[in-house]
Amino acid sequence: MREFGYQRAHDVTGALALLAADPDARFLGGGTNLVDLMKSGVERPARLVDVRDLPLDRVEPTADGGLRIGATVTNSDLAAHPEVRRRYPALAQAVLAGASGQLRNMATVGGNLLQRTRCGYFTDVSKPCNKRVPGSGCPAVTGEHHNHAVLGASGHCVAVHPSDMGVALTAFDAVVSYASADGPGETPLTDFYLPVGDTPHRETALPPGALITHVSLPAAPVAARSRYRKVRERASYAFAIGSVAAALTVEDGLVREARLALGAVASRPWRARAAEAVLAGAPADGATFAAAADAELAAARPLPDNGYKVTLMRNLVVSVLTELAGRDAR
Repeated sequence: MREFGYQRAHDVTGALALLAADPDARFLGGGTNLVDLMKSGVERPARLVDVRDLPLDRVEPTADGGLRIGATVTNSDLAAHPEVRRRYPALAQAVLAGASGQLRNMATVGGNLLQRTRCGYFTDVSKPCNKRVPGSGCPAVTGEHHNHAVLGASGHCVAVHPSDMGVALTAFDAVVSYASADGPGETPLTDFYLPVGDTPHRETALPPGALITHVSLPAAPVAARSRYRKVRERASYAFAIGSVAAALTVEDGLVREARLALGAVASRPWRARAAEAVLAGAPADGATFAAAADAELAAARPLPDNGYKVTLMRNLVVSVLTELAGRDAR
């Protein structure tokens, strides 16, 4: 790791000014991803601007019945917050599934959304990677790709986004708020992550030098009946090979409302709009749930070694929706 400068910011304006003064500076939250990438040489900031002292560490109810989550709220505090557990249980479950207690105590909400892919070619600077060096190629397409994308990928990049939290936030229409030199702004999380296309190095719509300040969840009564399920290759903490955040309301045997997002299948948390359309107003049974999964996964384009993900995700969607429908029936 090369030498770097360090400064602690105490207000948002000061943090933006410190970053603007040094084009090679980076914001530092918990550091659970950034510091690892600095050690491997993927990230080489000249200066770190520590934002953990900013007054962005609260989870607050909003007037419309939603929640406003500060960017420096730790993952542990988010998962333990009683209103998160009551109103959006799938979010608490996703955070708890994401990492060990030690990491959750350090990791922040803003940093979680901005974490980089764990693709082995990206984290190994001796290998080409279009995310690190645009135009250098994507060796994962013909190389090791068993845990890579089956949806929304391109020949320029087939890596997946590693966030568990982001999958649940995507299912519940989260909105990202940020501060920048041009003033405040916000964007829905579904638009926050950019499509891969031929520019995989451009990962988010966050303006250069901007700082995430909050993530807002609108009121969503359906979210109180939600579930997050993650499949991984070992029982201990590991990144997902597939995950589902789902919420379901059933009345008179029919699906009144459904939310569904998939993880570890694309370069961003994947909102399953096609599946939701099939579910709306349909019988809450296994046939409907399978049809919904098939509708979403019809767009899947697996590589030779990750086709298992299509079957895995189909079964996972059906299983989680069946469990939620059973809860509503009780």
